[in-house]
Amino acid sequence: MRALKGNNRPDYLFGLKQEFETYQFLQNKIIECERQISRFLQQQINTHPEKKKLQTTDKKHKRINKNAITGIDLNQAAYRYFGGVDLMNIEGLGHATVLSIISEVGPEGFTKFATAKHFTSWLRLAPNNKISGGKLLSTKTPKGSNRLKIALRNAANAIGNLKDTHLSNFFKRVCYRKGRTVAVSATARKLAVIIWNMVVKKIPYAPPTQYLFLDEKRKLGLAKRIRKQIDKFGLTNEQLGLTLN
Repeated sequence: MRALKGNNRPDYLFGLKQEFETYQFLQNKIIECERQISRFLQQQINTHPEKKKLQTTDKKHKRINKNAITGIDLNQAAYRYFGGVDLMNIEGLGHATVLSIISEVGPEGFTKFATAKHFTSWLRLAPNNKISGGKLLSTKTPKGSNRLKIALRNAANAIGNLKDTHLSNFFKRVCYRKGRTVAVSATARKLAVIIWNMVVKKIPYAPPTQYLFLDEKRKLGLAKRIRKQIDKFGLTNEQLGLTLN
């Protein structure tokens, strides 16, 4: 209560009243916008009776922040809206990103891109390879942005903070070699490719469970070459100095 006590000058109270009314006005506009989004999704789903029967699993691990849309289960609504494509199943993809995908592209918008490369190029997430005389001069991502690109980059940045997932491991490998900025762009592009394949080709997201890191692949390749050399020269365990227990 002591924090509410102060020099209650009329000009201070007038300014506070104006700010509070502005806050209320903006909150009401946000509520109206959320209701309109909810009506739009319900309308799109109701026009296709087969979509109303679709049901996906709850994503309790997906944290809902204070800015998430209220009054609708976006997990179920997005699953039905995209005809059984579970975008929320991708780690790091939250409610805000899914809303950006719905508003910026939608199910029909994905089909306008012949391949995932065309989609990532439109998003300006694909490397702009500059070649002269057969020599690669630059692979920088072209400048330019849109709301969906920003949303995917934000999701990629969040993925970089996850532990022991397929996409977070990819992020960390790129980050180790080229820095976090490049890792965010590379992971955002990977997300775009995954999303395009899920929506257009109806390929469910299934990250590999037995993923081999680059250094593990090198170790396996080296071991394979060593075994070939051993077989070629007919070396024995004694000659190699190996003792078997």
